[in-house]
Amino acid sequence: MKHGRAEVIREYGPFPGTDKVNGVTFDGLHVWFASGDRLNAVDPKSGTIVKTIDVAAHAGTAFDGRHLFQIGEDRIHKIDPATGKILSTIPAPGHGNDSGLAWAEGMLWVGQYRDRKIYQIDPETGAVVRSIESNRFVTGVSWVDGELWHATLDGDGSDIRHIDAETGEVLEKFDMPKDAGVSGMEHDGSGQMFCGGGDSGKIRVVRKPPA
Repeated sequence: MKHGRAEVIREYGPFPGTDKVNGVTFDGLHVWFASGDRLNAVDPKSGTIVKTIDVAAHAGTAFDGRHLFQIGEDRIHKIDPATGKILSTIPAPGHGNDSGLAWAEGMLWVGQYRDRKIYQIDPETGAVVRSIESNRFVTGVSWVDGELWHATLDGDGSDIRHIDAETGEVLEKFDMPKDAGVSGMEHDGSGQMFCGGGDSGKIRVVRKPPA
């Protein structure tokens, strides 16, 4: 297993009227983050919020190329980002104890914080297809280039890790700086990750060490 230290190369926030960053996703243009009662779109160049959607936003956020998916309490809402309209709703597998959320291969992947699991679920019905075990509390979840990554948060800090999607084996792990806990997480597709900073109200741009 490759083990190193993640590098924080930029921070956004804290944002006005925002106490906490929950889920984080990236639509190729904006960084979206969940902050309890709304979704917020941030321009990654300026670091300012350019759009908000009023919706329950308590945990993970994902983007499938057209729609946003947002965990609110014990539900997952499919949202039109242009209008803010909720198009459909499915039950969340953790019944309100869910954490991260990602989209890949036509499926949603949902982190379970205290259960230390990631569930693969059907985005139409919410049915659990399978689960992957972790040995730490699971926060953000992200897929990029066929690789499954997730963030952890435990008493001794946070890390981000690349795991085998079949077995859960940790293939790479990068420790976050002290006091830089990770809530939501999403790759930008070019080697960087947007990491929600939880109660700090910040989003940190993280780069893993070079190979």
